[in-house]
Amino acid sequence: MKILWAPWRSVYIKEISKEEKGSCIFCKVIAEKDDNKNLVVFRGNKTFVIMNKYPYNSGHLMVVPYKHVSRIENLDNEELLELSTLIVRSVKVLTELYRPDGFNIGMNIGRAAGAGIEDHIHVHIVPRWIGDTNFMPVIGETRVISENLTEAYAKIKEAFQKIK
Repeated sequence: MKILWAPWRSVYIKEISKEEKGSCIFCKVIAEKDDNKNLVVFRGNKTFVIMNKYPYNSGHLMVVPYKHVSRIENLDNEELLELSTLIVRSVKVLTELYRPDGFNIGMNIGRAAGAGIEDHIHVHIVPRWIGDTNFMPVIGETRVISENLTEAYAKIKEAFQKIK
């Protein structure tokens, strides 16, 4: 039997356990203001863009409102507009940097819909390439990410300053 090591999963499991005790990871990021540590690539007036620490693919971003709400209808028009604007800007940045063949963009609202963080809505933006789903995630239930998060963070953050 071959062994595929994924030590980052233990960090993920510990963080998820903390979240279940009532703290919101997104509200913590908002309060800390340590963008490098928290992988925040852009801060707007009503929303921010953050890299997913446990990405489905290289460049996996999330657009998150500052307001702690569990339902999209609890955002006002300004928040919705900036959320949409930053989704489009994120797609432009990721297209420029990664040249994906497509994107998965969406929200999981509520535990029944698969929300991992159900009390603070957020939009996932996942670049996709033809053939990126191979035997590893399908049979091995393991995803291979070929890019270091630190390197990806630096180039994505820089691109957010250039691409509007």
